[in-house]
Amino acid sequence: MAIPIPNRQLFIDGEWREPALRKRFPIVNPSTEEIIGDIPAATSEDVEIAVDAARRALARNKGRDWASAPGAVRAKYLRAIAAKITEWKSKLAKLEAIDCGKPLDEAAWDIDDVAGCFEYYADLADGLDAKQKAPVALPMETFKSYVLKEPMGVVGLITPWNYPLLMATWKVAPALAAGCAAILKPSELASVTCLELGEVCREVGLPPGVLNILTGLGHEAGAPLASHPHVDKIAFTGSTITGSKIMTAAAQMVKPVSLELGGKSPIIVFEDFDLDKAAEWTIFGCFWTNGQICSATSRLIVHESIAAEFLDRLVKWVKNIKISDPLEEGCRLGPVVSGGQYEKVLKFIATAKSEGATVVCGGARPEHLKKGFFIQPTIITDVTTSMQIWREEVFGPVLCVKTFSTEDEAIELANDTHYGLGAAVISKDLERCDRVSKALQSGIVWINCSQPCFTQAPWGGNKRSGFGRELGEWGLNNYLSVKQVTQYVSDEPWGWYQSPSKL
Repeated sequence: MAIPIPNRQLFIDGEWREPALRKRFPIVNPSTEEIIGDIPAATSEDVEIAVDAARRALARNKGRDWASAPGAVRAKYLRAIAAKITEWKSKLAKLEAIDCGKPLDEAAWDIDDVAGCFEYYADLADGLDAKQKAPVALPMETFKSYVLKEPMGVVGLITPWNYPLLMATWKVAPALAAGCAAILKPSELASVTCLELGEVCREVGLPPGVLNILTGLGHEAGAPLASHPHVDKIAFTGSTITGSKIMTAAAQMVKPVSLELGGKSPIIVFEDFDLDKAAEWTIFGCFWTNGQICSATSRLIVHESIAAEFLDRLVKWVKNIKISDPLEEGCRLGPVVSGGQYEKVLKFIATAKSEGATVVCGGARPEHLKKGFFIQPTIITDVTTSMQIWREEVFGPVLCVKTFSTEDEAIELANDTHYGLGAAVISKDLERCDRVSKALQSGIVWINCSQPCFTQAPWGGNKRSGFGRELGEWGLNNYLSVKQVTQYVSDEPWGWYQSPSKL
């Protein structure tokens, strides 16, 4: 069922180009630990070439080919990309599954979302021209003012490995819709489908240089992209530590950044909700995408009156999860992405035990899988708020649990984090859900669910989870610069200074 990994180069200026230093590095299938191919390793030399290509794309024909073309022109290409993605869905989903370990059903869902995201931003590109010259009401009749929305220019897009093509699309689609030229640097741990996006763009005839794709290590390709003086904006999704470095690099040139960073999101379960429904949303919120979601609701805060029964129910649900090679039918949990991530997650679990927490299920490799970076879905109790497992992002299938007695206590526990990306509240009492939603310090709140994500709704966090919003119209605005144009419309002289002709 597996398919061979295409042997791609870097995608620069509409062509496949060998990296300047001719280096490549291996792709490891996390399910088998086998090397299944390799990808090019870009360096600062390739960043220079890509930035030049992007600059030329914006300047070509005085901008009329892309940046200042009618939105409908860009929309045509975005729709063509969406159609090609849909046509290639089966292949792309399989490549995603063997590259990052995501269950095939999830990967197929992601590819549908990729096509939908390009379609959505095609619609917004179509509507952009009608919003130009939006008038601004002024208190003086002698002036008229309007606003232009212009593309920011060349944008650097640095994306993670947990949703390789989808997270790239969240940035690429609005950036292109806005009229920017983009340089995409996906994670070196999962770049295969992002390189295939280059082939999609080549097939649909996207103008050269509008989208360039550089695979490579963060310090060799991502860092020179973030600090490049001719890159006008950086959008990054990844760890808080790397986000801080990108912000530092961008600050030297006062370059705008938008950051979607780590999380340690809470899910609060009140005593009045159906236990099985709450259990399924709890495990979905933490364990899908193999637990590797920045918004994972990995801190369960459950009412003390139902805690024992709910935990028992959770364990039963967890033991029913099919853990297997992602390409196996019905797989619901695959491996984490790499050996390094595997060791990191197991160390988190060991540290929790050494600090006095209790592993009530999981915590190790599944017995039936001798190879691959597989970790059982893990539930940890007897957690205190000072423990590492409560405070730090694991990025693996690990749920930690605390109980509460009052609504105020639940909110305090939920907000007890440096992060603020997502949060969930589970209760039949919708007035209570509304109160708690307002009190939670996060950019996203889910009521009676966890993790649903729609292209139309804003996505982003507070505190150390970053700033700026992706998706919806907010995502398009990330890549647009606002220009005020004000005109003096009176025939009368301004009259502030005495005219020499009247002296």
